[in-house]
Amino acid sequence: MQASLVMPAGPGGIVPETGRAPTPRHAVRASDQRRFQRVQVALLGRYMLSDRREYPCQTVDMSPGGVRLTCAVVGSVGERVVLYLEQVGRIEGTIARHTAGGFAIELGGTARKRDKIASQLTWLANREMLGLPEGRTHERIVPKMPGIVLRLETGREVHARIIDFSMSGAAIACAAQPAIGAVVTVGKTPGRVVRYFEGGLGVQFLLPIDPDRFHDGMTL
Repeated sequence: MQASLVMPAGPGGIVPETGRAPTPRHAVRASDQRRFQRVQVALLGRYMLSDRREYPCQTVDMSPGGVRLTCAVVGSVGERVVLYLEQVGRIEGTIARHTAGGFAIELGGTARKRDKIASQLTWLANREMLGLPEGRTHERIVPKMPGIVLRLETGREVHARIIDFSMSGAAIACAAQPAIGAVVTVGKTPGRVVRYFEGGLGVQFLLPIDPDRFHDGMTL
């Protein structure tokens, strides 16, 4: 049976708490932020500040009009930010305020873009509530050069093959089977073993990788 939507959709599929549709074709003003229902969701990603510096981050909560991040480096209020999030993709906005451990972004974009974000957040909320498996097909890619050297904690190096990878992790075919939780280095990217499957293992990167490497299909 198909799960019902957690977030009730307003006009155009947006989820305003007040029942009023946001002004189309314009970025959502800070005073309008509470009109959107926020969803607590932890998504890994990276953000780029106006000087083109990039840093890893994780979302705390998100709505079609804004997102709150946990991160190490904060920009200035009003500064433009480009954000890449797994299962959401590339979004843009401005820093609305600083928070404990990060900052909040006021998202720009069209009403259509906010519709898409609303749908993605609805799916994520339903997935968490129902315990559904993580949908990874659209954000995982196969590298152009799958051959890789997997370096174990002992210093041993194992030749392996990347099945697919995302900004936050990789599925690796190899003969070795390090312990769950063991720290390994996939090429030059450090990570931690989180699961086994027949013929290989899953690794979660310690920090999300650069989105250019992800989208261009480059090796790790």
